[in-house]
This record gives sequence, C-alpha cells and structure tokens, in this order.
Amino acid sequence: MSFAEKIGSLMQRPNEDLVDKDEVPTWMKYAGRGLGTVGGGFAIFLGLWTCLGILLADVQCLLGGMWQILAGFATIVIEAPCCCVFLDHVQTISDKVDKRPYWNRAAFYMVIGIPAIFMCPGLSTLMGSGLIFGTGIVYGMMALGKKASAEEMRNAASAITPPSNLPHQQYPTGGVPIGSRANLVDSAQPIGSSNRFDSGV
Repeated sequence: MSFAEKIGSLMQRPNEDLVDKDEVPTWMKYAGRGLGTVGGGFAIFLGLWTCLGILLADVQCLLGGMWQILAGFATIVIEAPCCCVFLDHVQTISDKVDKRPYWNRAAFYMVIGIPAIFMCPGLSTLMGSGLIFGTGIVYGMMALGKKASAEEMRNAASAITPPSNLPHQQYPTGGVPIGSRANLVDSAQPIGSSNRFDSGV
C-alpha cells in the first residue's frame, strides 16, 4: 500500500465506498472538503469578530457576523461532521448531503456566502464568507465533471465541421461562403451624397 493510499484510507469517511461513483479526481474532493472545513472555522471566528461591531452600535455588522457564524457552522456540519460529535444526527445530515449532486452543494455554499458581505462589508466578512463561497466554486468545478481528452475533443470538433463537397460560391479573396444575406448586401444600391430628403423607400 502506497503512502497516498494510506492517507486516503485515513481521510475516508465512515460508510464510504472504496470505488468512485464519478470521475472527479480524489485530490479535488479532498480540496473541497478541506477548504470547507477550514473556511467554516475561519468564518465562525471572523463572524465573532464582526459581531463586536455592536460595541459601536453597528447593528448591520452584528447581523452580518451572526449570519457568517451560522454559515460557517453549516459548512462544518456538512464537510466535517467529526468536529460536531456533540450534536445528534450530524452524521445523518452529512450523509444525506453527500448523496446529492455536487451542484446542489455548490449553489448552497455560494448562496450562504454572499449575505454577510452585503450586510457588513469589511475584511473579516470578505475573508470568512469568501472561503465559503470559494468552497462553492470548488464544488461547482466538480459538478462540471472531468475534462475530455485531447483526442476526444479533436473528434468532436471534426464531427461538427461542414463537409467540403457542398457547392457554394466564394469570394475571390478568401474562401468565405456567400449566403443569402451576403447576396442581398452585394445587390444593394450605392450610397450617394445629395441634399434631397430621403424618403426611406
């Protein structure tokens, strides 16, 4: 067993299948989970810092900080339920979320990452909620799936090129086909300059 496989088995979640059900690289799955865990922790800490704005009678920053704390806690519950073993049913919630498509998680993280920034714009909300939003971007990239190989992209591109044996007229300079629109433009009357009123007919 290689070192990477040992690390992978240590980071494996309970009841997780050893066989991948999708084509997302393993490093990207761990990047999303790691960023969500670290980002949720930073969001909670920076949300508490933002809540101190109430000392200056800034209610918007208090609400923004509370929102950021809740968003960070939700992210940690989903991404690292082992950090919340003191709560019941956290593992069940995390397992249900893991069965959903990646784009659901991406949309959720992006939506909960935005409000705190608008409620109290500042460095603490930008960093805390920005990490949650970044987790959503990682999951959005995972939802796009694996990139095709160069050979598959070449085959797809050659399948959509028009056949060269169709008869068509060409401009003398460049081989650009002339369609019906180009014929209409070519048969238009030349523009003249006069002082008469143009009726538009």
